[in-house]
Amino acid sequence: MSALPETPRSRLVHGERRPLSAVERTWGLVGFHLTLLRRTWRGLVVSRFLTPVLFLAAMGIGIGRLVDRSSGGVAGVPYLQYVVPGIVMASAMQWAVGESTWPVMTLIKWNQMYAAMLAAPTRVADVLRAHWVVVSFGIAWGSGVFIAIAALFGGVRSWWALLGVPIAVLTAMAFVAPLFWFAARTDNEEGFTTIFRLVITPLMLFSGTFFPVSQLPIWLQPVAWVTPLWHGTELARPAFLGDPLDPGHGAGWAIHLAVLTAYVVVGGWGAHRAFRARLEA
Repeated sequence: MSALPETPRSRLVHGERRPLSAVERTWGLVGFHLTLLRRTWRGLVVSRFLTPVLFLAAMGIGIGRLVDRSSGGVAGVPYLQYVVPGIVMASAMQWAVGESTWPVMTLIKWNQMYAAMLAAPTRVADVLRAHWVVVSFGIAWGSGVFIAIAALFGGVRSWWALLGVPIAVLTAMAFVAPLFWFAARTDNEEGFTTIFRLVITPLMLFSGTFFPVSQLPIWLQPVAWVTPLWHGTELARPAFLGDPLDPGHGAGWAIHLAVLTAYVVVGGWGAHRAFRARLEA
């Protein structure tokens, strides 16, 4: 792609030219993504609620009754209350991956809307920020509604479960940022299918979503410990159970926050570099 023309990044205010702020540049691009959402929101509602609700019914309620009868629950709590935080975080992960693969490839390569955005008074950082704001909003909204549904079935013990919304957003962004990096560096979508099959599905099964990681073989446990989904689930579960700062749960909330933040920061840095190389070359 040829170099994009330099455009002014300012506007007239009371007869004086003032540079556009980052908020103004970002908000203009957010409007584009919201326009797309208005056209596709019905399909998103079905896909974002059907899967977690089915998991809630099958795993939390169906299998949960069997687990509770045979072993009295997991980690001292009913299985439904144990598994709900994991379903929320796993759903956030799935939504994040879905928004960070084919849609990004579309905007980069197939309809080149990212390039069109950069022809306006915007920068690569604005393009990324706007898209991530919209993705974060969708995940926050979806997670909040699902938590409310789970509460109706007794899957939530405390109002602290509301912390699950920002935790879900942070967990999702720990996938979004690196995947934007990957999407900007690939020329075809075949790698996305591989990610879903060889990364996302195993993470759902082996990151403490449905059962404690301690039940995994000892050699497999360290693999789970470095995944964003495990840290997000371990960070959220004490909140859902009423004690978000439980020092005896997992590795501690500070470590979980640090790891998730590191994924976002490093992934964001790489995504910015990859987008600049791809769109401004």
